[in-house]
Amino acid sequence: MKIEPNQAMSLQTGAEAPDALARVAPASELPDPVYVAKATKAAVEFERFFISHMLKEMRSSTRAMAAEDSVFNNRVNQDMQDMADDLLAGNMAGNRAFGIADAILRQLVPGAKTGK
Repeated sequence: MKIEPNQAMSLQTGAEAPDALARVAPASELPDPVYVAKATKAAVEFERFFISHMLKEMRSSTRAMAAEDSVFNNRVNQDMQDMADDLLAGNMAGNRAFGIADAILRQLVPGAKTGK
């Protein structure tokens, strides 16, 4: 393999070949809407999971401190509270109450607008 002088100079300076630069998408190009939709769905779902887990941990600490005859230690009430917490987490994540989904989207899709 023979190296031409201009190739040797680009290897030394770390410059890329002009055709390699042409293959890179311009920064002003809008992100793919399908990718943005999937990333948004995944980010909101992660925020829902995070909020749901936080609520479950908060609820379990309440149950640990409750007396034996408390309504918090009733198994039927626990199941209903768990379902209500899951619904609450879904609603909060849908409204992006904590901003976790927005932070994830800023990382995954830098040029896209975040928010509801």
